[in-house]
Amino acid sequence: MRGKSDKTLTRLVPVLLTWFDQSARSLPWRTARGVKRDAYRVWLSEIMLQQTTVPHAAPYFIDFTTRWPTVDHLAAAKDEDVMQAWAGLGYYARARNLLKCARDVAARGGFPETEAALRTLPGIGPYTAGAIAALAFGERTPAVDGNAERVFARLLAMQEDWPAAKKRIAAIVRELVPASRPGDFAEALMDLGATVCTPKRPDCHVCPLAELCLARIEGAPEQYPVKPEKAARPERFGAVYVLRRAGFVWLVRRAPSGLLGGMLALPTSAWSETSAHTAAPLEADWRRVGDVRHVFTHFSLKLDVWTADVADADLPEGVWADEAQTAGLPTVFAKAARLGGVNVPKRR
Repeated sequence: MRGKSDKTLTRLVPVLLTWFDQSARSLPWRTARGVKRDAYRVWLSEIMLQQTTVPHAAPYFIDFTTRWPTVDHLAAAKDEDVMQAWAGLGYYARARNLLKCARDVAARGGFPETEAALRTLPGIGPYTAGAIAALAFGERTPAVDGNAERVFARLLAMQEDWPAAKKRIAAIVRELVPASRPGDFAEALMDLGATVCTPKRPDCHVCPLAELCLARIEGAPEQYPVKPEKAARPERFGAVYVLRRAGFVWLVRRAPSGLLGGMLALPTSAWSETSAHTAAPLEADWRRVGDVRHVFTHFSLKLDVWTADVADADLPEGVWADEAQTAGLPTVFAKAARLGGVNVPKRR
């Protein structure tokens, strides 16, 4: 299956591991060399790091493991407590799957120890399963994330269609994983891609694999991987309402399924693909104070922010929240609340 250039990659394993021993990042979910990794901490960190940077995820990880130090503690947590603790990390389906998975694992009596079995758990795909199996249980299995894909796309100067290239990379990495240190190999690839072989400005002068890299030899490693252009992200519009009363703000619970499901939020109108529609929760002296924008996975959102103050109000189901309680608002609603005059505490 490998071409001639692929065969030279067997040389990279000892080189990469030596570099990792000297240059590994210190991260809150990592253990000292030789100390067994905890599957719960590996799993939690990997879920948090999906679509999230390390600096942003790290304080959340510390908070979660302080509050819920084991998977059994997390499994016993209230849904609303976990969703509130997750607020600001985005991609809230991850938090719902986090709870489902924790409760499944607790019911089983612990995490399964193989890549194949781990993939049967809610919210765990091929990469996360491989990471847990390799890091926590020492299985000789690959953990191929975006960092690893970028590294190998450059090492081999891959020109083929990106879906085909991804499959080829996964197969190559599976062959290369060393039996003695599969977890270290996975983390070494992560660190190399995150700190040296970065997307826009790879630092080839300090890269331990520079001599093996065909893209470096070509002189333009930043041109790899060769991916298809992303489709334009559609935009949606709506209105959001900041209703205040004597230091409190009115919040509603969003439907349990769908975007930001189950989260406390400011009331909004429907979100339209054409123009903003107003649907204030009650009659009041509403003032438009600006707008906020937020980017979700599949669309961007622009919300007009309206605010009003009332002495009393007859409202449907919801809650008057003090400013401290607004710390758990999803980012888009925290932005709107601040624009509407609410002193939303900074979570991090």
